[in-house]
Amino acid sequence: MAYLSPVLTLIISAVKKTSGALARDFNELEHLQNGVHGDSSFALRSFERTERILKEELSKIKAGYPVIVKNDETIPASGNYFLLSPIDGYVNFAHANGNFAISVALIEKNNIVDAVIYNPISDEMFFAEKGNGAFKEGFRNHERLRIAGGKNLEKSLISCNADTDLLQKVCKTSQNILISGAVSLDLAYLAAGKSDAVISTNNTPSALAAGILLVKESGGYVFAIGETDVRSENLSKVLFGGNIFATNENLRQKIADITA
Repeated sequence: MAYLSPVLTLIISAVKKTSGALARDFNELEHLQNGVHGDSSFALRSFERTERILKEELSKIKAGYPVIVKNDETIPASGNYFLLSPIDGYVNFAHANGNFAISVALIEKNNIVDAVIYNPISDEMFFAEKGNGAFKEGFRNHERLRIAGGKNLEKSLISCNADTDLLQKVCKTSQNILISGAVSLDLAYLAAGKSDAVISTNNTPSALAAGILLVKESGGYVFAIGETDVRSENLSKVLFGGNIFATNENLRQKIADITA
């Protein structure tokens, strides 16, 4: 049985409360004429409303903690704040593609301590708390997440959202490449054992933070692209550098060699 602290329970409730309107907006997008899918105005309003409501809800949980969405927002000196991605996979959402998620992470003293990733379309809720494991919500019992232990890189399923040169290198190495457009879900599925590695560039901390904790708490590793010494992780560099790879113990050196 998963342990849900009062704070994590409140974060999950805030995300679910906010997701109802987002799901209704997605339903409207699905029924728009195909020619207007990707139109930014409707999707942008959904993004902004989700951001506004979640900021209000999260501020009730931890009064005084800033809720940071964009790269240019100031990280507080205390190291206590939320990182929020209202719609990670925004382009997918705007095109009525259901592969997107709300991603929330609580940072305290510069450590990721709570994480929630929720896809309201598939109704998949992933959550983790530092030191207490990572889980997927179930109707009766929550499912403990454990990263897969694959060793064969050529047969591995790799989620890769990267620049052209790196993508080409990865394609030469593995037969199975997935490009999803939502790094938070990629990391959640990695934590759940549904893929073997994630390689992703040009990410915001808000899109990465919750997924990083899920991977860590499921037994996986996350590194900054370019790191060749994979004996330990520099999580600050991972979070704020924006270019990451995540995988299991067996594949971490092999992935490091590809991305170096």
